[in-house]
Amino acid sequence: MLPVLAVLAAAVLFGTTGTAQALGPDDSTPWAVGAVRLTIGGTALAALAFSLGARQRRRTAAGAAATSARPAPRPVLDRRALLLMAATGTCLALYQPLFFLGAERNGVAVSTVIALGSAPVIAGLVEWALTRRVPSGAWLGATALATTGVVLLGAGGAAAGGSDPAGLVASLAAGAAFAVQANVQRRLMDAGWDPFAVGGAMGLGGAAWGLAMLLFADLTWLASPDGLAMALWLGLATVGIAYTLFTWGLLRLTAATAATLTLAEPLTASLLGIGVLGERLSPPALLGLAVLVAGLVLLAWSSRAPRDPAPYAVEG
Repeated sequence: MLPVLAVLAAAVLFGTTGTAQALGPDDSTPWAVGAVRLTIGGTALAALAFSLGARQRRRTAAGAAATSARPAPRPVLDRRALLLMAATGTCLALYQPLFFLGAERNGVAVSTVIALGSAPVIAGLVEWALTRRVPSGAWLGATALATTGVVLLGAGGAAAGGSDPAGLVASLAAGAAFAVQANVQRRLMDAGWDPFAVGGAMGLGGAAWGLAMLLFADLTWLASPDGLAMALWLGLATVGIAYTLFTWGLLRLTAATAATLTLAEPLTASLLGIGVLGERLSPPALLGLAVLVAGLVLLAWSSRAPRDPAPYAVEG
């Protein structure tokens, strides 16, 4: 259950992202906030992941020496691995302005529901296409419940406050970026890369994209106490710590399962939107919260089963 709890904890931290932006300076923009979050968070993620990875390798080497066992060969950093690692950083970079644009147009609760509600469906379809293996009944049932919940949330939120088409497209695109990122990480780990190397590479790539984005961003809001606090929280907590937890959990879970577990993000975002930002959801949306919780519980319960050792297993 530890991988499940790690991914759920990461999802809760992810869920604070939109609220943190909404509570930040009014003159900040989705592009600028995304660039700052990428730069700070990517750097923190790389430092944390590479540090933990080195510590884990030392422990593994010490254990192998004590038992006279031959350590497992490290994977080769070839062209394919480099491209996949670059893809994780690119997906992380794409997610930022798309997500914040959706939150700006449609509110935190609705935009997060749309972005993360689409992620498990896209992740499952991509993984299914890559593996040609049908997901288990438990995964399908949990995803159906969770997806129903986010549809009810999205419909209820839209009915309460209206839905902007551009914001809708941005949120869906953010969900697709997250789903592809999860699948690419899974491919790297199935090839023998440890989760900390994968997370560190994603952080480096994201930070590089963030620095490039900063060249075209207005950062005057960053000089205010609220702006600095928002930037540090978004970077350190919702990227550095959250993605480290998510990547570690993904080692023992499939991309589709992990993406479904992260539906705890729209749950957290909806609760914060209602309780902190005063956003109002209709009765169908509130029902969606309950259905979403049911899906998460079912998925957490089904994830206790041992993971299929075959490569690219669909079900965890």
